[in-house]
Amino acid sequence: MTVITKKEQVVENYHRTLVSDPYRWLENPDKVEVKQWVDEQNEKTQSYLSTYPNRNEVKEKLINVWNFPKYTVPRKEGEYYYFHKNDGLQNQAVFYRTSDLQSGDLEVVLDPNMMNEEGTAAITNLSFTKDGKRLAYGISLNGSDWQEIYIRNLETGENEPDVIKWCKFSSIAWNEEGTGFYYNRFPEPGTVPAEEESFYNKVFWHELGTPQEEDILVFEDRDNKEHSFNPSFSDDYRYLILNVWKGTENKSRIYYKKLDEDGEFVKLLANDDARYNFIGNDGSKFYFVTNLDAPKEKIIAIDVEQPAKENWVDVLPEQEDVLNFADIIHDQFIVCYLHNAHYELKVFHKNGSLDKEIPLPNFVSISGVQGKRKDDVMYIGYTSYLAPATVSRFDFTTGALDPVFGQSSQFDTENYETTQVFYESKDGTQVPMFLTHRKGLELNGQNPVLLYGYGGFNVSLTPAFSPAQRMWIEQGGVYAVANLRGGGEFGEEWYKAGTLERKQNVFDDFISAAEWLISSGYTSVNKLAIMGGSNGGLLVAACITQRPDLYGAAICQVPVIDMLRYHKFTVGRYWVTDYGNAEESAEQFEYMYKYSPLHNVKEGTEYPPTLITTADTDDRVVPLHAKKFAATLQEVQQGDNPILLRVEKNAGHGLGKPTAKIIEEQADIFSFLFKVLEV
Repeated sequence: MTVITKKEQVVENYHRTLVSDPYRWLENPDKVEVKQWVDEQNEKTQSYLSTYPNRNEVKEKLINVWNFPKYTVPRKEGEYYYFHKNDGLQNQAVFYRTSDLQSGDLEVVLDPNMMNEEGTAAITNLSFTKDGKRLAYGISLNGSDWQEIYIRNLETGENEPDVIKWCKFSSIAWNEEGTGFYYNRFPEPGTVPAEEESFYNKVFWHELGTPQEEDILVFEDRDNKEHSFNPSFSDDYRYLILNVWKGTENKSRIYYKKLDEDGEFVKLLANDDARYNFIGNDGSKFYFVTNLDAPKEKIIAIDVEQPAKENWVDVLPEQEDVLNFADIIHDQFIVCYLHNAHYELKVFHKNGSLDKEIPLPNFVSISGVQGKRKDDVMYIGYTSYLAPATVSRFDFTTGALDPVFGQSSQFDTENYETTQVFYESKDGTQVPMFLTHRKGLELNGQNPVLLYGYGGFNVSLTPAFSPAQRMWIEQGGVYAVANLRGGGEFGEEWYKAGTLERKQNVFDDFISAAEWLISSGYTSVNKLAIMGGSNGGLLVAACITQRPDLYGAAICQVPVIDMLRYHKFTVGRYWVTDYGNAEESAEQFEYMYKYSPLHNVKEGTEYPPTLITTADTDDRVVPLHAKKFAATLQEVQQGDNPILLRVEKNAGHGLGKPTAKIIEEQADIFSFLFKVLEV
């Protein structure tokens, strides 16, 4: 079927450049004609996919490869260990506790599968009281970033009457006694204009057992309406600390207040000169991970009684590898480093000297580290492209690293391998790329390759297990992940090299990865697919508009597409530090307009077979981007290559998506790939 999309005469003047926006009417999801158009697009997509005879077989393979137990890293709270577990095909993981990790005797604490019929309730926030007797937890519905916070009495197993609303990207900081907590939230709808409901973040104190209307305002900054404030306590509960952030900018501020003193918050770090992450304290000595004068990050100590910069101490100076995260467990620094985009875990004494390196397999990512300040053990989760997460217990006194939960044995790791290569980008920069496939792969140019990328917001693409990608390599495919500039794999400089006027570097890196895979004999144009989501969806869209001749297929997931208007919707304003603002700056308009996928679709061009995916309740990257891009590509497409749009109903940006919906979506994606690449 063919979907004819009407056009309207909408033109805007950007710094003396007239820009047409004929599909702006698709921005309103509540219009009947927009809903009808979405239904027609979905019908067209499913009609095309139904012509692939092996779709049911693909779905069955996905179900089989998905059906294994999945655990998160356990945390000890009070007398119990808490963790999430999905038996295999449950829509959402269940939150359990046990007094003995070896016993297998589990008690359900929270089961989001029972919270709504659609299976779209997701646990998004967990905060225990010091004694482990109460738990504050957030619930999000339909993939929304918004959440409501509830209180579970862990002795009775019942919820308290308290409900906290209007929370998004919020933190919960219980006081030492467990009688209440500090939290941050946005304004109640109706108290500010609708377009400012994600501004004016404030910190409140909530006394357990009282209605939210009685919560006490603790901090606000009406002069900086874009700032958000995440509260936490120091290790000794003497200080309330606010981590102050603005969108996705790689900078932060730190404010604090002594709880035994009246007065205002002290603005300890407020120069917007770097990012500071509080990791613990010894009395008035605060420890931070920071990128100040250290693009690959370091640990510093600041005595808040002598806060002048000349008194700061570099406890753990910048290293050759990027410091990814740090914590204090067993009264030592537990530090995770990124070495060529994979993880290494090291233990340092408080004076900064190396104690030991924890032996982990090559090419893994740390999926979690749990332990408390005085614990003699910690729990570590790590994963790879070849195997799902392993959870192990590390004993500081013996140095032993022992598995906690049984490892799934259904995945053959002997006959597959992950290697890493470095290829040259357009400007000569060496860019790493992971390649995962069967051992003994023949470089005959005929292997189906799925190339994945992101390249933005300081996000590092490190080894991770995906059941769908596992199925791909079992079918003879190669899964390639390029570590593009804009990510955090090599620190602040690598990240900034892919932002603002340097954003084209990201696209060049991805295009060069595709060219390298072809020239090295891994694949050919007809067998090469590219994939990315969110900012990675922008990546894919920009690359098919810049080099439509280079790919046999494209999967463009929940993409950012309209670079001239993205900042106007929900939390789009958070991304201005990465992308720019085309309305406010003529200079930024010039380079954004040059690559904005929506504005670089050209008539008379044959674009590769493309599947664009989005979700109707995505409140992070709103679906208007995908809709307008699909309509624009469909209008100009030359030849028979399909341009398809898939709009998931009652789903968001990916958060909390039920397993059943994930498998259904992946079945569509891989059926599309197998069909168009003739796998």
